[in-house]
Amino acid sequence: MSRTSKVVTGVALIGVAGVAGLVTTEQLRHHDGPPVPTAVSTSTAEVTRKTISERQYVSGTLGYAGSYALTAGGQGTLTWVPPIGTVVNRGDPLYEVDGQRVTLMYGGRPAWRDFTSGMTDGVDVEQLEGNLRDLGFGQGLTVDQKFTSATYAAIRRWQQAVHLPVTGAVGLGAITFLPGAFRVSGHETKPGAQVHPGEPVETGTSNTPSVNLSVSTQQLGWIKVDTPVVVILPDGKSRNGKVSAIGAATAAAATGGGANSNNGSTGGATVAVTLSIEGEITGFIDQASVQVWVIRATHPDVLIVPIAALNSVSDGKYDVIVVGATGTKRVPVQTGLFDDLAGLAEVSGDGISEGQKVQVPSENG
Repeated sequence: MSRTSKVVTGVALIGVAGVAGLVTTEQLRHHDGPPVPTAVSTSTAEVTRKTISERQYVSGTLGYAGSYALTAGGQGTLTWVPPIGTVVNRGDPLYEVDGQRVTLMYGGRPAWRDFTSGMTDGVDVEQLEGNLRDLGFGQGLTVDQKFTSATYAAIRRWQQAVHLPVTGAVGLGAITFLPGAFRVSGHETKPGAQVHPGEPVETGTSNTPSVNLSVSTQQLGWIKVDTPVVVILPDGKSRNGKVSAIGAATAAAATGGGANSNNGSTGGATVAVTLSIEGEITGFIDQASVQVWVIRATHPDVLIVPIAALNSVSDGKYDVIVVGATGTKRVPVQTGLFDDLAGLAEVSGDGISEGQKVQVPSENG
């Protein structure tokens, strides 16, 4: 990060306190006359002691967490698929084969066999029973790994309610287990086509909003699962969040600087990173661009000043102007972490201490 003779950021100063108006005078020279004095308004900010975090800017896009590719569980003619953008919830149809719905049920284990009386115990039975209960068909049903007469009755009640053949059994391919709601993002096969077990039907994501990044493998030295982030949404509001998932590295075309220089890409391998953020995200277009600030390092209990208080002296050295009762004085400081998002910098030095006032440009100057 380059620091100019007077370091000023384009973000509002956070944590600036103890403001008092000052005026300094600079000399401006006209082309055809003597120097003309001009007033530059300044104020002061208090030197504080607290934790500071250095953040790296990465561009991201709004999207949805997870990625799923649904394949046919049985053979027949694909007769219906939901429109792209449809959110399929528990108990809703994901698609139809031969006019019969394939129903979404929630669970982490895929279905691998028919559900029918006399089947052996299993986690899949427990998943099905839990869904039947949550859909309102679990009267008298104990959710466990055993297929009982209560399971048989619950299946019949569900089949009757959704206009399926009432058999008390569920054939392989009639339901699909996914961790949660499914948001349709693409169709792999068009209605009217023949499908066979294992053939792709549609793709989608969860319905949980997320922020997606594509970062270089070099950045994975400081981007980890649970790394805190701040996301600036398209309306300028910020949300706290964290890294929730990191995908596998994929090759990227060498472009002599990468597709996104802000990401630090050099045309090498990139990694898909998913962020979860606090609160609901509504009113924005899918794939809208957002700003992401990822914490790279944190120093606790250090002296902090606004970045705007730093004056570049020479060779990367800085000083600050300390304002006291008897006037002002320049105090050399050593810098540590810079938080560009908050507009703050870590400083240390013999002449700087907590509670002092340092000179900063006035917001009106």
